[in-house]
Amino acid sequence: MEMADPELEAIRKQRLAQLQSQYKGDGSGENSQKPNEEQIKAQEDMKNSILAQILDQTARGRLNTLKMAKPERGNMVEEMLVRMAKTGQICTKIGDKELVSMLENISNQTQSKTTVKFDRRRAAIDSDDDL
Repeated sequence: MEMADPELEAIRKQRLAQLQSQYKGDGSGENSQKPNEEQIKAQEDMKNSILAQILDQTARGRLNTLKMAKPERGNMVEEMLVRMAKTGQICTKIGDKELVSMLENISNQTQSKTTVKFDRRRAAIDSDDDL
């Protein structure tokens, strides 16, 4: 993670400068919308740079495919990966196999078991009566 420290530090400084400039203004009128858009764009750029540092090309492609198919789940996985990178839980690049195993663990944890109970005694139609 040593290679990511200078870049993360630069991103943090940029973010701090943005927050300071945002709070210097009064935040009224049309000016309040522009910093919000810039802030959202800066957060997206920071997230994308962190993901580029921790995911290899195939894993990044798989994550983008997941976001296209299931946007909520893709965003959840992205946020989880960024959080893990910020806390130092991820030190090396994650490959496709590692990402697949992480996704399987997540789906196993979030998957709820549903059971369908069919009571045949309540069925009034009997196929034997049709003869």
